[in-house]
Amino acid sequence: MTPPRNPPPNHDRGLEYDLATLHRRRFLGLFTAAGLAAVAGCTTDDPATTSSTPSTTATTGATDVDEIPQETGGPYPGDGSNGPNVLTQSGIVRSDITKSFGSASGVATGVPLSVQLTVVDADQDQPIAGAAVYLWHCDAEGRYSLYSDGVTNENYLRGVQPADGSGKVTFTTIFPAAYPGRWPHIHFEVYSSLDEATKAGQITRTSQLALPEDVCGTVYATDGYDGSAQNLGQTSLENDNVFGDDNGVRQLATVTGDAGSGYVATLTVGV
Repeated sequence: MTPPRNPPPNHDRGLEYDLATLHRRRFLGLFTAAGLAAVAGCTTDDPATTSSTPSTTATTGATDVDEIPQETGGPYPGDGSNGPNVLTQSGIVRSDITKSFGSASGVATGVPLSVQLTVVDADQDQPIAGAAVYLWHCDAEGRYSLYSDGVTNENYLRGVQPADGSGKVTFTTIFPAAYPGRWPHIHFEVYSSLDEATKAGQITRTSQLALPEDVCGTVYATDGYDGSAQNLGQTSLENDNVFGDDNGVRQLATVTGDAGSGYVATLTVGV
């Protein structure tokens, strides 16, 4: 498991940083592809020189779980790194995050969504029981509680859950909107323990979950998601400044269900 690390000092490093990262990764990909092509050019299809001896595959110790990319927490984390800190407040540990807690009373409405994350040690390919996840996202209007106009006094769509023995956490929430400039997504931070999370301690991994285009299109055709269909049509996973470097392949959730009864989004989070 990658040693814990704190989020970058500049919490939202922006499009310029993400594009630079994208260019570096694509360059490395091209470099690797060129090397493989050179090796392939040294082989021959001549039957007289091609061995028919069955090959054996060496065991390298690689696992089936990739580490989820480290991402920005964005400008609305609510973890104390950019203004409000909800993590140390009584009531933040909860599974149902649709309602505000404490002195706030707001309720986020929208298509029901259950988010199920399984936290796994990517090196050992084993679930991490006792880890904790802080999860947050925007509402059906694209607003973030604690920050956006009209909901600065609310703290809904934010919560912390400890992982069970199988490394799993579950949040009951709503499907988030698509707002201008970003692919529909959900933020989360992984901590080594519930205690570490609720004291806003050291973060093991900050990342984001991407939602599938077909499901987004269905949800955004329902009432309450004004503008989301248009915003979705103006972006893509390929050009998103977070998911664009690999089309979100390690962050794209598997989603089942329907808009009437709700959806379930699942993702394995390797750290």
